[in-house]
Amino acid sequence: MINFEEELKKFHPSLEVEEAEEAIYNQDLTDMADVLVKLVKDTKEE
Repeated sequence: MINFEEELKKFHPSLEVEEAEEAIYNQDLTDMADVLVKLVKDTKEE
């Protein structure tokens, strides 16, 4: 049977995950809220 406590002690996060996390947070991504704000702004200007 798997001893989860022992397995958790051996766990080390993958470097790829940490690098991916940093890359994602450093990007300026447009989300749905940004799209809606732009649509409302454009509609008010017309």
